[in-house]
Amino acid sequence: MITVVVVDDEPMVCAHLRTILGSADDIEVVAQAQDGAEAVEMVVRHRPRVVLMDLRMPGVDGLTAIERIAELPTPPAVVALTTFDADTYVIRALRAGAAGFLVKSTPPEDLIGLVRVAADGHTVLSPSAARRLVAAGADSAQRGEDARRRAASLTDRETEVLACLGEGLSNADIAKRLHLSEATVKSYVSRMLVKLGCANRTQAGLLAHEAGLVTR
Repeated sequence: MITVVVVDDEPMVCAHLRTILGSADDIEVVAQAQDGAEAVEMVVRHRPRVVLMDLRMPGVDGLTAIERIAELPTPPAVVALTTFDADTYVIRALRAGAAGFLVKSTPPEDLIGLVRVAADGHTVLSPSAARRLVAAGADSAQRGEDARRRAASLTDRETEVLACLGEGLSNADIAKRLHLSEATVKSYVSRMLVKLGCANRTQAGLLAHEAGLVTR
């Protein structure tokens, strides 16, 4: 069972998400919260696999909550909720440790599928959205230079794997493309995250875009 905590300061949004996710046999919304402080409390109490987190809330906002959740011993996958995908808060959320983001207008069937993707430890972020977010960053030139410097520490094979993460590929997809076993890909990803100083594969994928490694 995929346990989920829903966080939004609008009760109607929480109720809507509960209804959609509750229609799936393998997903259970175990709690909801209306601000970032309550969100952290609910995560500690219920230990969900996924958190859907609104970014713009009064009091403790979603960004602060994501940072606090990322510091927990075994943090869940946090997916940022936003009204539009060019929101500058989104890229800050990804850098803070979010596994990706969803636009609130996402169709119900897609929402359920993407929660499953997040629970499996994969990125909830399309390459096209990542490109828009990186391009919208005010400090994108400086970020690009820093990303290229960090990526320079990788081997050629690790760089190939990093580019695949930037495309949002799963370990199975990467293994197929690079003719490797999934276990080998998993090992590459783990080693790469340490080298790059990234908390998760989403941050690594974002860095791949900033370094100019994603061409598709």
